[in-house]
Amino acid sequence: MQKPLDMSLVQRGARLKRSPYFEATQRHGCWGYTVYNHMFLPIGYDALEREYWKLLNDVTVWDVSVERNVEISGRDGLRFMNLLTPRDLSKCAVGKGRYVLLTADDGGIINDPVLLRLDESRFWLAAADSDILLWAKGVALNSGMDVNVSELDVAPLQVQGPKSKDVVQDLFGERVARLSYYEFFETQLGTIPVIVTRTGWTGELGYEIYLLDPARGTDLWDRIMEAGRRYDIAPAGPSDIRRIEAGILNYGVDMTLATNPYAIGLERLVNLNKPEPFIGRAALKRISADGVTRKLVGVEIDGANLDLNMTKWPVRAADAPVGQVTSAVYSPRLKKNIGYAMVPAERSALGTSLKVDTPDRERGAVVVNMPFIDPGKAVAKA
Repeated sequence: MQKPLDMSLVQRGARLKRSPYFEATQRHGCWGYTVYNHMFLPIGYDALEREYWKLLNDVTVWDVSVERNVEISGRDGLRFMNLLTPRDLSKCAVGKGRYVLLTADDGGIINDPVLLRLDESRFWLAAADSDILLWAKGVALNSGMDVNVSELDVAPLQVQGPKSKDVVQDLFGERVARLSYYEFFETQLGTIPVIVTRTGWTGELGYEIYLLDPARGTDLWDRIMEAGRRYDIAPAGPSDIRRIEAGILNYGVDMTLATNPYAIGLERLVNLNKPEPFIGRAALKRISADGVTRKLVGVEIDGANLDLNMTKWPVRAADAPVGQVTSAVYSPRLKKNIGYAMVPAERSALGTSLKVDTPDRERGAVVVNMPFIDPGKAVAKA
């Protein structure tokens, strides 16, 4: 096991929050962290390609406490939640979740959280990297609704991969086998209070275990690792290879406040005709009617294997700049460089040829279908 990272190299002072699993991640040899929602997010423990294969073949555990959960509650909780999202929540029953968008008045995307409905008027939003707590509080201020908006100190862990069901079932019993995609239940692991959800950010079969008592982080981590030993469990960071293969978008990279749902292929999350009002409806109606000028497309990029891009690479056509690659990486399974590019709508057709300025040289690229693997999410829903 490698020496833990010297955190004084990346932090000074107590401004950034450490997760309840931080000591465990150090003990298991996490070699780097990034900052996400004002917290440290573990990057990895092994070579990223080896973690990718471990995810595909066995089971991994990933600290995602950075998914800060905002709770919407109160007498008007449902009405307020419907105001924040263009997705129709009328069919989301208590005990179920949804992937939703929060939109601004111009149709821009504020965040793309996973929503859990815990009660008729109580919802949790597991946030991507942006301050939705402040946004929701601002909306609530003059809404005239009886609603409470707060950030919870809960800490999810992702248990993902083909053996994840075995691990989670060994921990929580046969109830896990009956858990459908985007369903959840609240329970205890011994005396550790948790919520278990059938969700994840990998495109693989997987679960998230929400720790409800932050003082029990090391206890929960160790219980999961012990249960997973017989299944070759290993800690891991986010698998950008697998999420790009699956067509999963990363907020702040592939979509931002300047992006609308129609430009990135998430129009299925917009119900313009839902009976309840929502922020951005008028703008999204205009965009739906007029069409978009730019679109996010899948691309295959020629040449030697690419590491995950650290900047947005310029895209050109006919020697003129036309867009940017937002995410790109080499897929070991496909044996291709794959990614997403934001380009003019007229250059978004399948088979369109493009040029990408990668750090080493100009490369050819072509527009292809995405997701690149398992478009029906059959693996995650198995």
